[in-house]
Amino acid sequence: MSGVLAISSALILSVLILSPALVLTSTSLSAPSAPPSVAPGQLVRWSGSEVEACRHGQAFWEPLAGACWFPVDLLIESQRLVLERKRGGRWESAVVRVGEYPYPVQRLEIEDTSRVDLSPRDLARARRESARVGELWGRRTPRRFALPLAPPLADMPVSGRFGARRVINGEPRSPHTGADYPAPSGTEVRAVAAGTVLLAEEHFFAGNSVFLDHGDGLISMYFHLREIAVETGQEVSSGQRIGRVGSTGRSTGPHLHLGFRWRDARVDPEFLLEPERAVQLPSAPLD
Repeated sequence: MSGVLAISSALILSVLILSPALVLTSTSLSAPSAPPSVAPGQLVRWSGSEVEACRHGQAFWEPLAGACWFPVDLLIESQRLVLERKRGGRWESAVVRVGEYPYPVQRLEIEDTSRVDLSPRDLARARRESARVGELWGRRTPRRFALPLAPPLADMPVSGRFGARRVINGEPRSPHTGADYPAPSGTEVRAVAAGTVLLAEEHFFAGNSVFLDHGDGLISMYFHLREIAVETGQEVSSGQRIGRVGSTGRSTGPHLHLGFRWRDARVDPEFLLEPERAVQLPSAPLD
């Protein structure tokens, strides 16, 4: 899938600038940098002077704050990837080697077994909702955000569970693609950036949910809300209240589940709220 990367903490990442004899044009050959450790769901940042464009596969996008940001998908298997950026009219390339999935197993016990072992009716509903949400990921609208994103809670607790492989009531389930922030029921939940409300409705698993489009393929998700304060199609500003913390849907207690898709990659929210944690690739010779 174009623009989607998957990288693990076990990988060895090497960056080299391709010579003019290769397909991509560059300025000179440079030695590989020390290999950083990158996990699935993180961000890779490639900054430098005169950055004009970014590319992965067939997907192109504009730099953000003078850098190319490559969101690393949580679930893509190990492989060799090529990241590209354009500077001074010339394309440069970074070769990335992807490793294994590093996140631990999380075991949960949910008393309401109807939320775990679905009836035919509930299963059909969950599949309809999943299909409707899946239609959102291909959206590409003009960018309306900057990094870091605004915190969704006034008092941000430590998050957890991103990437965890879940076992619910003894049965393996899909990995956790968002981060959970425990907070008292009724706590205000705010938009992390300006955007358009794509969906504001109650879902079987996620409970009361809000999906916001922030442009450049970035969609934020807020699950298990006690109440929703916006409507589908509404325009919201950064920091605007969109709901309140709750425990609706399949939930074990009051908390905010915050999730992101950026160019179809499932990304740990912590790296968008604290982008200085992104893995920095070495600058190229134009610096």
